Amino acid sequence: MAKKHHTTCSKFTFWGILLSGILLTGLPSYVYSQVAAPADSLKEDSLRIKPKPVRPRTDSLQNQYDIGNLFKDIFHPHRKADSVQKKPSGITVIPNVGANPSIGFQIGIKAVAGRVLGSTPNTLMSVAATSASITTKGIIYFYVNHNVFTPGNKWNLQGSLVAAKTVTPDFGLGIGRSPSNNPTDQILNDPQRKGYALHSQYYNFRERVYKQVAHDLFVGAGVSFDIRRKIEDRAAGDQSVPSTPYYIYSERYGFNPNSYSSNGLMFNVEYTSRDNQNRAYKGIYADAGIRINQTWLGSTRNATVFTADMRKYWSLSRRNPEHVLAFWNWGAAVLSGAMPYLELPGTAKDPSLRSGRGYTVGYFKAPQFYYSELEYRFPITRNKFLSGVTFANVQTANDETGTKIFQQWQPGAGGGLRVLFNKATRTNLCLDYAFGRYGAKGFFLGLNEAF
Repeated sequence: MAKKHHTTCSKFTFWGILLSGILLTGLPSYVYSQVAAPADSLKEDSLRIKPKPVRPRTDSLQNQYDIGNLFKDIFHPHRKADSVQKKPSGITVIPNVGANPSIGFQIGIKAVAGRVLGSTPNTLMSVAATSASITTKGIIYFYVNHNVFTPGNKWNLQGSLVAAKTVTPDFGLGIGRSPSNNPTDQILNDPQRKGYALHSQYYNFRERVYKQVAHDLFVGAGVSFDIRRKIEDRAAGDQSVPSTPYYIYSERYGFNPNSYSSNGLMFNVEYTSRDNQNRAYKGIYADAGIRINQTWLGSTRNATVFTADMRKYWSLSRRNPEHVLAFWNWGAAVLSGAMPYLELPGTAKDPSLRSGRGYTVGYFKAPQFYYSELEYRFPITRNKFLSGVTFANVQTANDETGTKIFQQWQPGAGGGLRVLFNKATRTNLCLDYAFGRYGAKGFFLGLNEAF
């Protein structure tokens, strides 16, 4: 019989930290916005002071240069400009070539699209992406995802579909600390970060529907099905004597080590005032929700999980709004029941799988996990074709041997180059190099910002 689920950390501390993140994302921005405030003409006339001339902004599409412009200059350098200006395309199709520590080297094809549905000025841009790829680590991955806003933002639909043959790197449970002398706990927590590989087939379907209930505020509900089949832990050896973190956890909490399902209902509250979903210059994004896994939905075990995702963007320049300070908090906690080992909250387990640059997916994982990142984004060339970022992050988790969340932190940091792929949708090609502890480091390549 599986023992009672994970020891609860100080609830007041956990919720206090999450609440502080919410309050921080709600702080007013005192930097320049993209639209200058109107001048006080009465005050200027009375003082006989002429207003200082405002230098023209450089963020208009006419002044920007992207991959489409580059191809035109290379392959059609003498083509005359069209007499009628065409609306830029919101679709980007590129070879999906990438590399990071989780997947190895990747080749495939990827398409990203962005469009504002309807003519309502208060409608946010809808975005979607799809990709099919294969990697040098034997991973075959296909996905489709979308984030759609109907005219006037009355409805917001977020969802994804994934089918994959995966090889998941595993570095144990917790945050890399194991004070226990129990040999089994030492293996489970893997304080030396030895590393294992788990092979499996993975299928995911997730869909949430949000209804706008006030300006920028939405409430929603949905379903999520996470299914793994043919799981192979090739380092386990004799399965009658569990000798890897995955088998120890699965036996302890009553999961079949060969396959499982994690299926549940989701209920969320979302606030978004970002000016762009791909690369925000200003605004706030916050989403808090409860996931309830149920056996009647096919889930192997019941579980209740709380998640909170909070992001804040400050534009630091009126003339060059691409100077942005971006802040991200993401946290999750298993409140009751038990989650399968590979579905526990952890590094890069956020919806976009982009947190924790410097570490592989799931490098740190636990029933209670918290992540925070700060990134500075800046233009390099005047035409915005090249830009750069620097970032630093920290993450913390609890474990089975008494370590509480927020007791120990693991850092990561790095920098990167951005190439403007589609100026109409602010789509960037992102090339990042990041590093962390335990020798963790890697090159990360993808489309659109990490958050």
